[in-house]
Amino acid sequence: MQRFLAAVLAPLAAAVLCLTPGAADAQSRIKDIASIEGVRTNQLVGYGLVVGLNGTGDSLRNSPFTRQSLEGMMERLGVNIRGANANTKNMAAVMVTADLPAFATAGSRIDVSVSTMGDAKSLLGGTLLVTSLQGADGEIYAVGQGSVQTGAVSASGGSGSSVTRGVPTAGRIASGGVVERETGFQLANMSQVRLTLRNPDFTTAQRVAGAINQVYPNSAFAENGTVVTLRSPAQMNMAGFISRVENLSVAVDAPAKVIIDEVNGVIVMGEAVRVSTVAIAQGNLTISVQETPLVSQPEPFSNGQTVVVPDSTVNVEEELGRQMRIVNGGASLSTLVNGLNALGVSPRDMISILQAIKAAGALQADIEVM
Repeated sequence: MQRFLAAVLAPLAAAVLCLTPGAADAQSRIKDIASIEGVRTNQLVGYGLVVGLNGTGDSLRNSPFTRQSLEGMMERLGVNIRGANANTKNMAAVMVTADLPAFATAGSRIDVSVSTMGDAKSLLGGTLLVTSLQGADGEIYAVGQGSVQTGAVSASGGSGSSVTRGVPTAGRIASGGVVERETGFQLANMSQVRLTLRNPDFTTAQRVAGAINQVYPNSAFAENGTVVTLRSPAQMNMAGFISRVENLSVAVDAPAKVIIDEVNGVIVMGEAVRVSTVAIAQGNLTISVQETPLVSQPEPFSNGQTVVVPDSTVNVEEELGRQMRIVNGGASLSTLVNGLNALGVSPRDMISILQAIKAAGALQADIEVM
């Protein structure tokens, strides 16, 4: 009988939990709020040459590094051009950059970005020669080569007029890099890893550790508001353990903060923003000064002179119909926004009001001005 009741009540309990308002809406997966320490991309950089340009490359007279690169490349190919009058404009010196993904294996392809260094006008139609890409440690991790795609259009006439769409001096080579060396990060051999929260918060870190320990007891603990340490169970490898942990859901917490972009008039407020009891009034005062010069004409046959007499009219207008409104203590974000909207204020006026409320000590949130 007990087994029958348990079998009947378990689905009902699950349905009640699913119907609880806000239980699932405020939750996020761990993989969306945290990253694994050491599992990241690595930046690569290299110096190379782009050839095949239609007269839009570097001027060798103004770009000595391009001339030196040309001479060195030709010497390696068995041709000596040192001292020769090389004046080609069909090549350009470029910086080549790429991102090496985590766990990239030798032979896999990555995208490569190319940018000019000299006075080249366009890379349209150019081909990047073999270029080694180095990491921050000086080791070569990839090699790039291929046709450069700029996605830009540039044309000029003999009179000096020109039309440019996009940036023709920078381009991209899709799958133009080949990985030659792995980073050597051995995740499977690690006994523990550290999760790093993208938005540090002590409450969120404790919730992440609690959600993991609820499924895998004694597998996680929060070191601080940013780092949560994981230890895989004995019967599970680290990669499999992380794949299950990152799909667990937790409720994310965040401090009350108001972000203000005064340049663009943008305001972003978090859900935790609260306001104490405060009265708000907003109005616009407009002062206009109008100058109307008058001409003073003397009487006929008099010794007077014609002069211009200034006449100023000053008007003061104050926008009416804006009543003072009271926002009750502990008001939520929606109540605060509705109260400000009822005053009919613009976003830029709202910025001033929020700063005034903060100065009055009635805004329980940090204001960050960008």
